[in-house]
Amino acid sequence: MSHGPSAPSAAAPHAPHAPHAPHDEPYVPVFIGARRKELDELFTRYPTRMATLLPALWMVQEDRGWISERAMTEVASVLGLTAAYVKGVVTFYTMYHQHPVGRHFIQVCTTSPCLCAGADKVVDAFLEQTGCKELGVTSPDGRFTVIEVECLGACGFATPVQINLDYVENVTPDTVPTILAGLK
Repeated sequence: MSHGPSAPSAAAPHAPHAPHAPHDEPYVPVFIGARRKELDELFTRYPTRMATLLPALWMVQEDRGWISERAMTEVASVLGLTAAYVKGVVTFYTMYHQHPVGRHFIQVCTTSPCLCAGADKVVDAFLEQTGCKELGVTSPDGRFTVIEVECLGACGFATPVQINLDYVENVTPDTVPTILAGLK
């Protein structure tokens, strides 16, 4: 029995994001207008502003695709935290991107059970088929970034892959082209 979708959906998990802006361009705040109202509503559901840090960071990443130093500073200011504290949280959790990534962020489980099932060959197939060539590098067309991760929690369905927010199980090198063809 599958623990997730058998194929990734064509929809991206977040709105398309602009590539990162050079540091000489003005920073546009995330928490203005509707996003600020959404954050203010979160404040009512949590005991402290600090408790909203993870959702606030997620909101930034949904809007921008990654969390820049400037965005970390904005989050710190809005939540009444230090920028160093926010950066510590961003750098601790692997779910937050500290640099721009492709529209399809592909995570391949390479924990021991998955390696025994051929996860290394699945990684190679994704790197070749996407044009990324190396782990953590975004494809020339900006569509893909492939990384290895430790345990996606589906050891019985090796090799599991997470693409954005969707899980695909029992991935083999032969199924990689079909999976990629389903991504828009």
